[in-house]
Amino acid sequence: MGEFDLIARHFARPVKRAALGVGDDCALLRVAPGMQLAVSSDMLVAGCHFFEDVNPAHLGHKSLAVNLSDLAASGATPLAFTLALSLPGIDEPWLKAFADGLLRLADEHECELVGGDTTHGPLNICITIFGEVPPGQALLRSGARAGDDIWVSGTLGDARLALDARLGRIELPPDAFESALQRLERPTPRLALGRALRGIATSALDLSDGLLGDLSHIIEQSQVGAQVDADAALQTMAARNHPALRLHDDQWYQCVLAGGDDYELVFTAPASRRDQVMAAARMADTPVTRIGGITKEPGLRVVDRHGKPLARQRWASFDHFA
Repeated sequence: MGEFDLIARHFARPVKRAALGVGDDCALLRVAPGMQLAVSSDMLVAGCHFFEDVNPAHLGHKSLAVNLSDLAASGATPLAFTLALSLPGIDEPWLKAFADGLLRLADEHECELVGGDTTHGPLNICITIFGEVPPGQALLRSGARAGDDIWVSGTLGDARLALDARLGRIELPPDAFESALQRLERPTPRLALGRALRGIATSALDLSDGLLGDLSHIIEQSQVGAQVDADAALQTMAARNHPALRLHDDQWYQCVLAGGDDYELVFTAPASRRDQVMAAARMADTPVTRIGGITKEPGLRVVDRHGKPLARQRWASFDHFA
């Protein structure tokens, strides 16, 4: 099977919302009148972002989920995406499972595959995604203000727990491992929450490299500081309450504060809008937790439940070039 047969068999589909999809030099998108186009790209590299023996259906899901998560952080609605895929060889069962996982999530969010490229080489997946958002309503990293609350969606740290278990750093009971592995391999993009927060949140960002590292982008671009309650963040972790799981405090904090691969939203909103934040969370059927506040003083301060400062440098977030 050649390159074009591969595309036709596994990835070519009729489009419903786009003007033109797979099969031409360029796709043609329809954007609703008066809307702005939101665009993001993410690359996943074997051995860096995923294990080469990962379930290919899960890999297909995650490849798109991490891009949908960027749209969620902007409050955008998905439109379409392109897929650039480098493959060491043509493995039909692998490709079918990968495409099934990818396209199942795409259908769930009405996000059409409209083009891309395939080539021979090390396993590498690059997706560019397109969404739309009303002018002036996109959530940005630069809008946080002193006095805002800091919130996170869903659970933090479970993906890192699964990663540490896969690397042999810790042992997990089978049920805890399977639950954490789902968070690592099949993250949930918080699109409904992102849209519900338009006009409420002052800033937002999706958590890919770890809470402290990613939150730093918000405070730097907003020119403010932040104080994070590490124990409030820790309470979001699903595995925290497993009766057979015993980790040192530093291990728990590492997972939650710097673990990465959560693909939840961290966002800020005025304290006066707490009721609106909770209403948006209910509308999106997504739990949210308040974990701190934005301060006038620059820098990122981490404290425990008693307000005692913790040494932030003990927990390093993911850096591709570190």
